[in-house]
Amino acid sequence: MRRISALVAIAIGLGVSTAAAQEKQITVAWYGGNWGDAFKACVADPFTKATGIKVNGEIGTSTVTLGKLKAQKDAPTIDAAWMDGGISEVAAADGVVENLDPARIKNLANVDAGAVYKDAGINFAVGTGYYAVGILYNKSKVKEAPTSWNDLWKPEFKDVATLPSPSNSSGVPLFLFLHKMWGHPEGDLAPTLAKIKALSAGLFFDSSGAASNAFQTGEIIVGAHFNAAAWDLIDKGLPLAFIVPKEGVWATDARLHLVKGSKNREAAEQFINQALTKEAAACLAEKLFLGPSVKDVTLTPAVAAKLPWGEKGSVKDLKLSNWAEVNGQRAKIVDAWNREIAKK
Repeated sequence: MRRISALVAIAIGLGVSTAAAQEKQITVAWYGGNWGDAFKACVADPFTKATGIKVNGEIGTSTVTLGKLKAQKDAPTIDAAWMDGGISEVAAADGVVENLDPARIKNLANVDAGAVYKDAGINFAVGTGYYAVGILYNKSKVKEAPTSWNDLWKPEFKDVATLPSPSNSSGVPLFLFLHKMWGHPEGDLAPTLAKIKALSAGLFFDSSGAASNAFQTGEIIVGAHFNAAAWDLIDKGLPLAFIVPKEGVWATDARLHLVKGSKNREAAEQFINQALTKEAAACLAEKLFLGPSVKDVTLTPAVAAKLPWGEKGSVKDLKLSNWAEVNGQRAKIVDAWNREIAKK
C-alpha cells in the first residue's frame, strides 16, 4: 500500500514538474507591426519549438520600452528587450540592462565585433541587424534618378520631397549626418537649418508610416525613407525605387538587451542566443531586409540586393552614428527645428 502511495506521489510529482515546464514563459519587448511579426517568426517561434518556453511579446517603441524598464526597475516583468541605437545607450546609463556574458550566450562569438556594444566593462547590447535611411523615389514621376542627397534640393522637387522630422528616430541623426556631409562648422546648426528650410519639403515625416502613405498617394515623389519600409512598398508593385546615395546612408541597428533583475535570466539568455543564429539572421534579412550582424549568413541574391548597404556594398559602407554626440545635440536640434522649421 505504501509502495502504491509512493508511486502515485512520484507520478503526481512528475506531472506537476511537466506542467510547470510547459507553463514556463518569458516576456520580450519588441516593436509593433511587421517588425514584431518578424521577431516572432524568426526568433520567438523557433526558440519556443526548441525549448518549450513560451514567449510573450510586449509591443512598443524603443522609448516606450525604456520607460517601462525604468518604471519596473525594482521588479521587472520584461526579460529581454529590443531597442534602437541611441535609446540603447540611455538604457545602459540608466542601469536597466544586464551584461551579456559570452560564456552564457555562446553565439556572441559569431557576431561582428562592432555589433556588440560595451560600456563601463559590460556588454550592454547586441545588434541583431542593421537598417538604414536612403532615398526612395517614384520612377514614373522622377525623370532622372537621384544619386546624391543634394538632389533632393533640385527645383523640380519643390513641395514633393521629404525628410524625417526630429520626432522620428532617424530625424536628429540624419540631421547631423547631413551637417557633416555639407562640411558645416561643428556646433553651428544655423547653416544646416537654413539648408533644410530651403528644401520646401512637402512633408517632414514623424513616422515611417506617414512617409509610406505619402509615397503611396503621390503626395511625395522623392525623399528619405527606411530601406525596410521602402522595399515593402516596392514589393507591393508600386513604381518606386530605392537607392544608396553616393555619400552613403545613415544607419543604425535593432539591438537586443538582457533586462537587469530578470527572474528568468537563463531563459532570456537562451532567447538572445537564438536571435544570434545564422538562421534567425537570414530570416530577419528576408522579412525586414536587415543587414546581418551575424557572420557568414547565406542570403539569396534577391534578398542581398535589398540590404541597407545596397547591392554591392557591405556593413563598412554604413554611416553609423556616434550616439553620445547625437544624444548630446538632440535637445538643441529639436529646439532649433521647432523654432526655425516646424513653425515656418
